[in-house]
Amino acid sequence: MTVSDLTEAELVARIQSRLPPAPDWLIVGIGDDAAVVEPARGRLEVLTVDSVVEGVHFDRRFTPPGAIGHRALAVNLSDLAAMGAQPRLALLSLALPATLACGDFDELVGGLTALATRERLTVVGGNLTRSPGPLVVDVTVAGTVKRRQALTRGGARPGDGIFVTGTIGAAAAGLQMLRAARPELQGNGQRCAADEQDAAGVQRCIHRYLYAQPRIRIGLLLARNRAATACMDLSDGLADGVRRVAEASGVGILLDADRLPIDPGARRWFDACGADPVVEALSGGDDYELVFASRPKLLGRLRAVTAHGGVPVTRVGVCTPEPGLLVRRGRESAGTTIPLPLGFSHFR
Repeated sequence: MTVSDLTEAELVARIQSRLPPAPDWLIVGIGDDAAVVEPARGRLEVLTVDSVVEGVHFDRRFTPPGAIGHRALAVNLSDLAAMGAQPRLALLSLALPATLACGDFDELVGGLTALATRERLTVVGGNLTRSPGPLVVDVTVAGTVKRRQALTRGGARPGDGIFVTGTIGAAAAGLQMLRAARPELQGNGQRCAADEQDAAGVQRCIHRYLYAQPRIRIGLLLARNRAATACMDLSDGLADGVRRVAEASGVGILLDADRLPIDPGARRWFDACGADPVVEALSGGDDYELVFASRPKLLGRLRAVTAHGGVPVTRVGVCTPEPGLLVRRGRESAGTTIPLPLGFSHFR
């Protein structure tokens, strides 16, 4: 059975069956022309929207439906994390190919609603339509933040340290691993094979690609403790995030290649493929970590954040008064610097 065998009302009912009871602030929810919500007292609204499109953001030949639903919400939650906002509600819009199996539809919705439940976010409405082409999942998310606590990309100053949460490179390696397992997806370049002795590293990288983990908790702590001067999520790679923070803040940034927290499994994969792990980890997308700047005088606040943030934080560079985005390789006295590589772009 496919989605074309069901009515829109029946599909909506399948979504509703996976949602928890509505909170008191949701006055009118799913089933009317629009949702009606009571504003959060004393807080600002933070709004974001993102789409995941088949053939651009995911390949259904190796991406489980549940991972597609998870990703569609996770990419939006990552934006809220970068702003220091608490997730509150979401609107879900689905453009469905007529041939999509009902089981795949249920799994997709299940992946999204499981993450929503974990982050205490309420799906308040949305839209369903048929797509003559790719599967498209479009999500709008709203969160809240106290006035003067919202994080932005601007605000970094010369002398501020540049920090990144978690590890980088795993998602980019995971995507390469999934493609490598499908010979028909290989191009003319070198094909790499997974190291059987590092099965755990391979699975970790693949999981990081399929199931991005938005850094909501540490984003909230950075905002509440005012420990960051600028912040951005890493949807398109650390290089892209650093570039955008520098542009918004009007500073240069120097990164230290030796300090980059490259996932060990990803590093082994890139080495085996004959690629530069530093360049691959900097330019690869889908990490969904946070890159942020912090002043030296805020070190005490930052320590308090990292102690309770649930994820490691690594200092990877510094903001400079001189314009330019550079990566230093090797020791400071004997190393060399190279231009920061480009991150992922949809329209380059």
